[in-house]
Amino acid sequence: MAGHFIIPLLTEHMPVVTKHLEGCPRIDFYCDQLQILMAALSSSKRPQRRLLLRLRPFWPCRSRSKSGIFDLPLKLSLDLATKPFSDSLLCNAKKAPGSNMNEGRIIEYIDQGRFVCTLCLQDRVNRLHLLTPSNRLINLSPKRAVLISGSTIDILRPREELLEKLNQAEEARNRLKGRIDVRELWELTKDENQSFDHKYLANLVFGESIDDDHISALVRALFENHLHFKMKDGRFHPNSEERVNLIIKQREEEALKEEWLIQGSAWLKDVQAGRAAEDPRYRDDIVNLLIQLALFGKEVPDFKYGKELLSRAGISDIRETRNLLIRLGVWEEDENLDLLRLGIEAAFTKDQLDESARLAESKIDFKGREDLRQIPALTIDGPLTRDFDDALSLEMTEDTLDLGIHIADVAAFILQDSILDRTAKERASSLYMPRRQISMLPPDLSQDALSLKQGCDRQAISLLARFDKTGKLLDYRLAPSVVRVQDRLTYDEVNEMLGTVGPGPVLGHHASQADILKQMYELSRILRHERINRGALTLSLPELHFKFETGSTPPIEVVDQNTPSRMIVAEFMILYNCLIARFCRDNLIPVLFRTQEEPGERLTLEESGYLYYVFQQRRKLRRLQLSTTPNPHSVLGLDVYVQGTSPIRRYLDLVVQRQIKDFFMGKEPVCNEKQLEEIGMTIEPVIKSFDTIKRNRLRYWVLKFLSRHQGKEYRAVVLDEFKRKYRIVLKDFFLVAEIKRQNGIIFKPGEKIFVEVKNADPWEDSIELAYVGEMNDGM
Repeated sequence: MAGHFIIPLLTEHMPVVTKHLEGCPRIDFYCDQLQILMAALSSSKRPQRRLLLRLRPFWPCRSRSKSGIFDLPLKLSLDLATKPFSDSLLCNAKKAPGSNMNEGRIIEYIDQGRFVCTLCLQDRVNRLHLLTPSNRLINLSPKRAVLISGSTIDILRPREELLEKLNQAEEARNRLKGRIDVRELWELTKDENQSFDHKYLANLVFGESIDDDHISALVRALFENHLHFKMKDGRFHPNSEERVNLIIKQREEEALKEEWLIQGSAWLKDVQAGRAAEDPRYRDDIVNLLIQLALFGKEVPDFKYGKELLSRAGISDIRETRNLLIRLGVWEEDENLDLLRLGIEAAFTKDQLDESARLAESKIDFKGREDLRQIPALTIDGPLTRDFDDALSLEMTEDTLDLGIHIADVAAFILQDSILDRTAKERASSLYMPRRQISMLPPDLSQDALSLKQGCDRQAISLLARFDKTGKLLDYRLAPSVVRVQDRLTYDEVNEMLGTVGPGPVLGHHASQADILKQMYELSRILRHERINRGALTLSLPELHFKFETGSTPPIEVVDQNTPSRMIVAEFMILYNCLIARFCRDNLIPVLFRTQEEPGERLTLEESGYLYYVFQQRRKLRRLQLSTTPNPHSVLGLDVYVQGTSPIRRYLDLVVQRQIKDFFMGKEPVCNEKQLEEIGMTIEPVIKSFDTIKRNRLRYWVLKFLSRHQGKEYRAVVLDEFKRKYRIVLKDFFLVAEIKRQNGIIFKPGEKIFVEVKNADPWEDSIELAYVGEMNDGM
């Protein structure tokens, strides 16, 4: 219908409209609406159908003449215009207590997401006795009623007629619901910035006298839509356009998630059963979710979807995600989860590798360095070591021992704030674990250009310390140098050579390599003895080494840390760090000193044994601190201490070396005290996390070894007694674990016992032990 048919009609009846609206609380709204519609029709700015729909509340009883225009004068629905809108969807008024006003009315409620149409046969105070279309009788709380019809049905009629009436109502309401375009209704009302009664919306949609079926159809349509309207306090609020678009997007995402769950669960079910299966479209997303679930469990944001995915695949235990990832080839059997949780990168980026390659190929400038290549230098390390930070030399005269400790000059290559300096700072340290290592610097530098490799000329920062024959330090100096390592020795080789050296004095310049090593060992013993006299604590325990062979559980080797070769290296590195700390203190070079206050208590080595003593004394130690103020390191028995012997492996050692290098060059140190403190605050948490990773990884491999040796008995020492358990340490593995208390059996801390391995799970970091018997003192 064209707009020019409506305008004269509206103009003619405006006085009537205004008169009918007198006293109506919504008079301003309706008058404004009529004026807007008339203006819109004149300009034809809106589609005519939409405008006519907006007029529907004003002629609920309409008909057409042969000419196609309205032959009834414009009428208003005074019920809609003058009565306040209901606050509830219920069509009937609240009933009085004891009344039966709902009997014979059609009552609708929602069950499992759909409307159920019923007939009220009996209305009690707190219960409605209803007949369903399937000829069932049910009881319903009045609170669950969504719609109650205004008209009634004679409930005394035969049951068949009542059921027919119910089915007719159901069919009519569904049929009318199909005529409702919810989006169009939303388009008509979204800009009104108000809520609407369901009767008003039904009238707006159908444009004629509405009955219970029309109202039910309207409510059903809006209920099923859930998109364009929301219901609050019995009224419908049109959602904003932004809200509608958001809901649409969410629905699309949910549909995508459902497809994702269907495909993913079917795929995982095949993987779990060992069947060949084609990768689904969302393979990468599914794998990433499995990884997150395996690493973080319930902390994963998408835990709900992950749990649903596994459930549909028939997997109830979330821990099974690890095995799924292994079957998929994403993880190795012994994947290091700590590295993944912390996001530690093992590989280097292309930019980092390019810069490393450029530095490795650059020409080394030895100008301004002291040439020490004529001094026989050697390295002592493990057989698998590739990055050699340090080398040693010893020249002997009749009266003195000239010890040289040479540390790779990494600061000469890695400049402050360069790409590799930032890389080293982020990594903080190299990370050494059984079967795997992650380097702080790329391998062409750490294992080649910077490493003090045998037969290669290398830049170093050398400590040249002179001792008398009794081991007393006479003087020392630091110097930028050039060194050449002549011999690469392992700890075992040095121990073997020392075992073959006979008694007697070492012969000056004609001394053999074994004699030089003997003198180094004697000097290291003197240095350790002096530190112990100054209060140093010896709390080292043997290290566990694993020998990996394909397809077998790695055998465990216990490596003593107090052998002659290891004592040589340890004491000379401590000496280097102590003397450069004094050098920095005396020359006012700002560095981060490592300090440690006196222990809370100094224990004595009693009959319980060294292992028990070490574990208990370590608990009494004060926290190690980094400070720009030089204070003592009580555990080492030193007045001042830094770490600077591993600049290839530790970033803070590189920082110390950089500060000293600037001093040699007559420059201001690259870092002031404030900058050093900031570096320390950045590095310290990373170092602590690395220490945790290393401990956890050692524990993992020990537990894996024990999982393959269930039923075996091992020696243990009781550490602590609790109400329901004991904490013990397995002597062969230095593994702390717990055992339950048993009736009638009481242990004391320090007591030695035998325990049996009942169960061990390296993935879960769990072990179950049982007491077997006491250990003899001689064992």
